[in-house]
Amino acid sequence: MKQRVHDLIGANAPDSLAVVDHDGARYTYGQLEQIAVQMAQMLRAHGVRGGDRVVLLSENGMTYAAAILAISKIDAWIVPLNARVPVNDIEALLDHSGARCMICTVGASAAAAAHAAYYDAVTLGQLPCGDIVVTPVREVAVEPVEAGAGQVAALFYTSGTTGKPKGVMLTHANLTYAATAASGVRGTDANDQVLGVLPGTHVYGFGGILLPVWNAGASIRFLPAFVPEQVLEALQQEVTLFPAVPQMYAALLKVLRDKGVDQVKTDLKIISSGGSPLDPGWKAEIERIFGVHLHNGYGLTEASPSVAVTRVKDPRKDTSVGRVMDGQELLIHDPGTDGTGEIWVRGPNVMKGYYKDPQATAATITPDGFLKTGDLGRLDADGSLHIIGRCKELILHSGFNVYPAEVESVLNAHDAVVQSAVVGRARDGNEDVLAFLVAQDRVSPAELRAWMQEHMVSYKVPLHFIIVDALPQAATGKVLKSELLPRFARELKLMDAKNA
Repeated sequence: MKQRVHDLIGANAPDSLAVVDHDGARYTYGQLEQIAVQMAQMLRAHGVRGGDRVVLLSENGMTYAAAILAISKIDAWIVPLNARVPVNDIEALLDHSGARCMICTVGASAAAAAHAAYYDAVTLGQLPCGDIVVTPVREVAVEPVEAGAGQVAALFYTSGTTGKPKGVMLTHANLTYAATAASGVRGTDANDQVLGVLPGTHVYGFGGILLPVWNAGASIRFLPAFVPEQVLEALQQEVTLFPAVPQMYAALLKVLRDKGVDQVKTDLKIISSGGSPLDPGWKAEIERIFGVHLHNGYGLTEASPSVAVTRVKDPRKDTSVGRVMDGQELLIHDPGTDGTGEIWVRGPNVMKGYYKDPQATAATITPDGFLKTGDLGRLDADGSLHIIGRCKELILHSGFNVYPAEVESVLNAHDAVVQSAVVGRARDGNEDVLAFLVAQDRVSPAELRAWMQEHMVSYKVPLHFIIVDALPQAATGKVLKSELLPRFARELKLMDAKNA
């Protein structure tokens, strides 16, 4: 039985390929294990103890992967953090988590190297994957260590798009279940290679990609950052599985259109999407260009992360996220007349709770173990789930419910639109529907309004169409909708004045 995250690689053949690093270096599972053991010894000698929280300030690469195993071997908590975050975010996380120290993956990330210098990090030694750079230890409290799989393995901080970030405690049992379930549902095996371009410090890249790779004995090809041209090049090498977020597919489509490329030949067996609503137009175009079905899925940090996925033997023509994963229960709480309600889920994937926040934990997990996801969905007769949007993103306009994902889907179908984000704005006792978008061709708000009026009922048509150079995004590519109104306040004020 796998009691710890590092047990996931135990049954894999030592001479089989585990990692293709960002610089092209290749490592077997035997080498990965040896590096992890040596790194664990270095960290113990540095002063890391079981129950300590260790920040993994990184971008994708071999050092990142080995550090996960090393921290697990010590029984410390992994606290993943994208190296590109500003210092004030690091300070807030260090303070809340009470981290003992930070590991900085300087070989794969210039940003990590800059932070390492800022925090006076030292080199503990050199391993085949590069220098092991760690900040000085701090005097902090040690959390209890449990012998079983209920021990906390990782502490993930949510992006904070709907409020103040919280530390999500995921146990070894949560993560090993998620790894087993995800690799099983996709039929991943030792012959597969997954492209790891989604940030490994995000729960999707960590629990939804890397750990399932280890459980299946497959290999992972790391890219530290999403650069569309590099991704397209990697997809034409040994890669058989490509998980991404919808915004990445939109960016790939733009590059391919700009280059006049109509088809891409690869060895891909499965491509999949998750993290935010999948646009049906993007889905159809990606499937046509790559000649592979684009699968969809749904999850969240508090669920380790996967909740529902489409099945390989049951491909969907629509953008449903499929049926709930084996071993979990899903229900739609308090559904409306159209069957839409809040998604609740229960199972071995549900987090232990929010770190140092029992009140928030009690408000999110029911006494009988259901996780209130905060997402709106409905179920088909066959149990397939459709994501409608976030509870907090629901717009109430003139007494009608407006779901942003539905408006975005229609807007994204316009030939000139690359990407869009729809939000509500409270004003005069009502909520305005506002659309922010990136366009690849010259298009006017009047043209967009006419398009929307042709394809949607009038109350769903946005009041304003704000065309911008780029939408604010998290490291995964997820649009940070909470930043849209303050960032473009000046433009909105001018538009309001014209309508007055």
